[in-house]
Amino acid sequence: MIQSIKKLTAVLFLVAAFTSCNQGPTLQTYYVDNQEKSGFVSVDAPTSLLNVEDIEMTEEQREAYESVDKLNVLAFRLSQDNYEEYEVELQKVKVILKDTKYEELIRGSTKEGKFVVKFLGESETSIDELIVFGNSNDKGFAIVRVLGDNMNAAKLMKLSDVIENANVDEGQLGLLKDFF
Repeated sequence: MIQSIKKLTAVLFLVAAFTSCNQGPTLQTYYVDNQEKSGFVSVDAPTSLLNVEDIEMTEEQREAYESVDKLNVLAFRLSQDNYEEYEVELQKVKVILKDTKYEELIRGSTKEGKFVVKFLGESETSIDELIVFGNSNDKGFAIVRVLGDNMNAAKLMKLSDVIENANVDEGQLGLLKDFF
């Protein structure tokens, strides 16, 4: 009898463990699966790459900058030869980003294409991952993952002026810049 209870408990534990795991694709697995594939460009960059030490920042900007650990960029460049592959990969990313765990901050479009900004975290003031996804039907798409701890969306948005004035290390981002 005790042996049966032990077996039943073990089976229930395994069933609970397997059903609680997210079996769907994630942005992280998409990065890992595609970073070495042809047609993709991948850049992992620490925030030190931005070279903002000499730029004057407000306290909020400094706090936002220090909350960011690194940037992951994955881009797919569209060419005449890979339009079908582009469509497939674009749909994969859109499906991943439709997951309810990614909360939307901003959505928009420009004459160049569309973009969406989403985040993972408890709230807009406690973000662990900020995702910027943009696509253009004549250039391709790019996903930027801003990784950090307890980042604040409003404060991160105020970093745009700092980034525009930053002396970005072209050696690291040159490949991505040439990509587009």
